[in-house]
Amino acid sequence: MQPQKTEQFTVPIGPQHPALKEPSSFLISVDGEVVTNAIVRLGYAHRGIEKATESRTYVQNLYLLERICGICSHIHGTAFAMGVERLAGVEVPPRAQAIRLIIAELERIHSHMLWLGVGAHQGGFDALFMFSWRDRETVMDLLESISGNRVNYSANVLGGVKFDLTAAHIGDILKALDYLEERTHHYLKVVTTDASFLQRTRGIGTMTRHQAEVLGAIGPTARASGVLRDVRIEAPYGAYVDHPVTTITDDRGDLEARFAVRIKELFESYRLIREVLDDLPPGDIKTRVKRKIPEGEAAFRVEAPRGELFYFIKSDGTDIPSRVKVRTPTICNMTSVVKLAVGHQLADVPMILAGIDPCFSCNDRMVRVNRNNGSDGWTWEQLRQHGIEYYKQRSQDYDPLVVG
Repeated sequence: MQPQKTEQFTVPIGPQHPALKEPSSFLISVDGEVVTNAIVRLGYAHRGIEKATESRTYVQNLYLLERICGICSHIHGTAFAMGVERLAGVEVPPRAQAIRLIIAELERIHSHMLWLGVGAHQGGFDALFMFSWRDRETVMDLLESISGNRVNYSANVLGGVKFDLTAAHIGDILKALDYLEERTHHYLKVVTTDASFLQRTRGIGTMTRHQAEVLGAIGPTARASGVLRDVRIEAPYGAYVDHPVTTITDDRGDLEARFAVRIKELFESYRLIREVLDDLPPGDIKTRVKRKIPEGEAAFRVEAPRGELFYFIKSDGTDIPSRVKVRTPTICNMTSVVKLAVGHQLADVPMILAGIDPCFSCNDRMVRVNRNNGSDGWTWEQLRQHGIEYYKQRSQDYDPLVVG
């Protein structure tokens, strides 16, 4: 009897694809409907932000770096500001540190609720998607009332924060937390008991604790596999020193656990915000930082909604940094996607990808270009001139009569 032949196919997903909200490219090899291999190609959302920091002052970079990611803009500004403050030897007032923590936790609530909606949508559960995004508006309204912005809050300045919390702000926050906590109990019940939802999450994309440690997973993705990895606990910073965090973990490691961990983290954010508001220190909200930052290097890490966010800053003694390097959580968790997809159905891939809460605009910041396949990279001016010449040639080749 002849053995049954199998045919391997490669299914391209991206760079533009309905399952992807940002451009990226996946090559999924399948045998029938079963994934046998997965390859990811990143870099489509490159905007040259790291290089751009080298031609802007520290104050200008604070606003530029917030735009690495719209969902977690505040934590990027916080990481950069605290790194610069460390170089400058500046102590931020306690009230400013507390306000930074409150806005960071509000941002974490915003991010987790946005992710809950995206994950539900990928699983075909659009009712949960619409409800979670409706309640997310509550958090965005709070952030807008505090800072004037719904996305890039620009709450940080070097040496503190720009906005103080009034009694009206505190009352609105506490009222909103009561409403959101009630809704979060409902969401936790849905993702842990709804039969149709559990078919898409229970036992899907399971990553053991050992795999999470080997693959270098971080944030809620790692904590859902039992890895206690949280910068707020490992290396407390700012007001987290006085207000410890209780880390939420789960040892099941599948998609259901990742949903449960993120939703339970919302309860911890509610508790933390209430605790800080009850003990909000009086005093100034900022201190002066000199325009020119002393020569030196500083590394600073914080816990972003997706996991550890790492900033390296190098100063040459001027008001412009000579190097800013950013490592975001997505690059650390992306390896788990291509590894865990193997053996699952092709239809499970979008959910496995959504499980790490990817942000490709966060991840894609730098590209190295080689000339003539050599080892020497291009300088910024060479790359600029290449762009000018390229588009000049394109405009000369363009014939409107032929195109028309």
